[in-house]
Amino acid sequence: MSLLNGITYGLLLFMLSSGLTLIFSMMGILNFAHASFYMLGAYFAYQISTWVGFWPGLLVAPLIVGAVGAAVERYGLRRAHRFGHVAELLFTFGLAFVVEEVVQLIWGKVAVDYRIPAELDGTLFTLFSTDFPIYKGFMMLISVGMLVALYALLTRTRIGLIIQAALTKPDMVEALGHNVPRIFMLVFGGGTALAGLAGVIGGNAFITEPGMAAAVGSIVFVVVVVGGLGSLGGAFVASLLIGCIQTFSVALSISVTDVFALIGVSLPQGSQVARLTITQLAPVLPYLLMVGILIFRPRGLMGARES
Repeated sequence: MSLLNGITYGLLLFMLSSGLTLIFSMMGILNFAHASFYMLGAYFAYQISTWVGFWPGLLVAPLIVGAVGAAVERYGLRRAHRFGHVAELLFTFGLAFVVEEVVQLIWGKVAVDYRIPAELDGTLFTLFSTDFPIYKGFMMLISVGMLVALYALLTRTRIGLIIQAALTKPDMVEALGHNVPRIFMLVFGGGTALAGLAGVIGGNAFITEPGMAAAVGSIVFVVVVVGGLGSLGGAFVASLLIGCIQTFSVALSISVTDVFALIGVSLPQGSQVARLTITQLAPVLPYLLMVGILIFRPRGLMGARES
């Protein structure tokens, strides 16, 4: 059951990180406000669900977030691009704070009551006396469907071929008559729409409150770095890996001393480190993995470019 929970969480991370990876691979921008679009997706879905229900929110909220993202690229990032990557990073960094403040002004500083729809609130199956919720199965279905659709779009359609060509040869694509700035805008909007979709299905599974962007923002960058900057395949593998690491480590009560003993290393008895358990270290493990990847394989698991 821990494996299924880890895969579910990993697929949600991939939905978030895929948009960020797509934006970086095309535009070379590490969007620090990416998790803010995840938050907007959750809040938009909550608001729409209070009016017309969850299912319209599932369809409409990502489109609204994508439109907001496209507007941000068109009227903000495109102007900042003329001043270099530092200006772009500062712009997205500031945008994250602006989005958080706007959310607090509209919906308040406390969590909103964004609930799982009644038709998805129940048990899908029971394994070893542990119930697996229907909604987690739904999250997995949406995530896998998004993965298949994204792969088909990039490899089986004309617009996908144009996007891939614009990744490496934007001048040539523009010479063939395609509007590259418009392609960039659509890709940025599409990437933020994916983050919005993750917010729609993740906001009610976890919690929808103004701090949710900060809670997942750092872990998304860990996924992108571990998988390899610009690699969708790497982001997928890293998402599942980190999702399983966090899920399994929470359930492990063995101490750090026991872990080091397995590899023949003994820690000083009575030290603070020796008394720690894997459960206590669970929030830190993804960052330790990232540090290890940066030391031994700076390009990431499947990265094709240096950064």
